[in-house]
Amino acid sequence: MINKQFCPAKINLFLEVTGKRPDGYHELATLFAKVTLGDHLTVTAAPAEHTRIRLHITGPLGDKLAADEHNIAYKAAARFFEQFGITADCKIELEKHIPMGAGLGGGSSDGAGVLRALCQIFNKPRKDVMALAAKLGADVPVFMYDETFLKGEGIGEILTPVHAPGPLPYVVLVYPCTAVPTKDVFKRLQLPNQKEALTNCSNLDKLITYIGCGKELSTWKKFLFNRLESCVFPYVSSVRSAREDICKTNAEAVLMSGSGSTVFALVNTKEQAIDLVNNIRNKERLVFFSAFRRELDENNGNTDTSYGGGPS
Repeated sequence: MINKQFCPAKINLFLEVTGKRPDGYHELATLFAKVTLGDHLTVTAAPAEHTRIRLHITGPLGDKLAADEHNIAYKAAARFFEQFGITADCKIELEKHIPMGAGLGGGSSDGAGVLRALCQIFNKPRKDVMALAAKLGADVPVFMYDETFLKGEGIGEILTPVHAPGPLPYVVLVYPCTAVPTKDVFKRLQLPNQKEALTNCSNLDKLITYIGCGKELSTWKKFLFNRLESCVFPYVSSVRSAREDICKTNAEAVLMSGSGSTVFALVNTKEQAIDLVNNIRNKERLVFFSAFRRELDENNGNTDTSYGGGPS
């Protein structure tokens, strides 16, 4: 049986680090948002005497990723079959569009896409693989949900869908072709004091309320926040340069996604987004025209997403 999945990228509209646990993981308060940039996945699987998994990667960024047992898409299939005691012949075709090490959750989205596909092929409830998804990676559970916006708490595993009925801005993603190691970012992190953390978490709730009430960007852009920007901008010139270039344009709001290195801009119209792409594209970075995904569009591809610039 064949199953196709669109694996969207994500950005963080808000990210506060509220503490560090004894096991070394950090407590977060964040708002995930899925966008129309994404990878395309085709999974073909059927019962067999012995399990065989084949992974083939294509697409504009396919040559950047190894198609072996260390790939999260391969791991997701292997662990799915182990959990349910299934032996199967499985072929995974991944068309890669999301850059790696970009703070966009590309690998996590691919892993979730494989789990979603196999759940449909083998008639397994999606809830039965949520624990498996979390073990694959902290962001993988985000992509097991259909909703566009999700509030994340704990280490990111406590997720609450946020409905967004109103108009949503366009998104321009700027990847400076620089991977920022997450471990290095958190080594530089200075945790906020309790009062500051509480204030920021209150702002996250306000952001969610405004988006949930269908308010326009102008009313909630002031609540956008990323604690980790201060751990990246002073240390990574290409990321800092991307932000500075965007700030010189017509962007309504500018923020780094996750631990970087992608910086994104929000604008109100498609024309503004296209102008922004044309203004900041160059050979040193990849620029993507995008938008927030709607739940009703989950089965559609990223037909409205384009590249700009970047090394050949």
